[in-house]
Amino acid sequence: MAVLPPLDIDPLPKIDLRHMFVLTDDTAILQHATRATPNLHHGYCTDDTARALIAAVELWALPENEWADRDANAPGPNDLLIATQRYLAFLAYAFNEQAGRFRNFMLYDRSWLETVGSEDSHARTIWALGKAVRFAPNEDTKEHANQIMLRALPAVRDFKHVRPWAYALIGVEEYIEATNGRLEGAEIRQSLAERLFEMWKENASPDWPWWDDELTWGNAKLPHAMMVGACALERDEMLEAALDALRWLLKVQTGKDGQLTIIGNHGWFKRGGEPAAFDQQPIEAKGLVQACLTAAALTGDAFWTRQAGRCFEWFTGRNDAGVPLCNAQTGGCYDGLGQGGVNRNQGAESTLAYLLSVLALRQYDLAQRGKIELGPVPDLG
Repeated sequence: MAVLPPLDIDPLPKIDLRHMFVLTDDTAILQHATRATPNLHHGYCTDDTARALIAAVELWALPENEWADRDANAPGPNDLLIATQRYLAFLAYAFNEQAGRFRNFMLYDRSWLETVGSEDSHARTIWALGKAVRFAPNEDTKEHANQIMLRALPAVRDFKHVRPWAYALIGVEEYIEATNGRLEGAEIRQSLAERLFEMWKENASPDWPWWDDELTWGNAKLPHAMMVGACALERDEMLEAALDALRWLLKVQTGKDGQLTIIGNHGWFKRGGEPAAFDQQPIEAKGLVQACLTAAALTGDAFWTRQAGRCFEWFTGRNDAGVPLCNAQTGGCYDGLGQGGVNRNQGAESTLAYLLSVLALRQYDLAQRGKIELGPVPDLG
């Protein structure tokens, strides 16, 4: 691993778990909120609960003194232990043994809306389980996550879409790091990394170095995952392709004043067209922060830490509207940036996007100061 350049953020943002715990009940984390109040009408989803489990176990991976500056009444380690178990229990219940797949959407009355969820939700859960096997707070929880992972992993081999490949690849690498190279994970890791690289080579051109002909949601996870795969497999050409794609993704999402201008979901960005300006989603800023920090860890190039800081500033007000998306009063994050300003609802995906960005920055800073190790395959995601 390269020498880590320091972050260009001072002071580092504080870890604030209040809104995550407001959204968490005795089932899982609720999907949506009306302003800062949980909206029970939309129930739960595996996608968001997987994100919440990732946040929870990333917190367990940090030294205890990272919590030292929290308010005495804020959620603490005992609260986090309970939440970690609830998130994992929900994911275990979401797994449909007959189909070998996870369900995704659950109503507030705990009834499922489908028997099989999307490839995205399954792969994101693989990602969360890999993190849990590596970082959960005790051996029993790690073993429970491991059991679910072993049952859920085979389905990944048949996935057809590029984003699920990326999510699953990151989770499988975490699993391999935690289990000293389980054969199940090693074979799937190589397959996913090769598929990602082959698709990139088939579609990329000098003016469009990307996997397909449209930029949509969660774009940064594609180069991020390929960086992880390239490092694990020691493939320099794969790493360079991932870095080229990430540089380009940053370039096409840079506004006239240097601010991050996220591609909006009202039209996305098609090859040969123009990127949609709105609605901009926190998930993309989060993905860019994580990917840039991983690039910094792999290359030692301070360009990437500067870009991570710039992308994080989207949350704090350096964006097209000039207003913060993170809410200091609640600990939540607004659901997006539209033409008329922020969407002031503070749902799970957005709040977790902000929290995971903060955790990635703090994890990187600790590693840069020699307080923790990032492991042989750095992944700030």
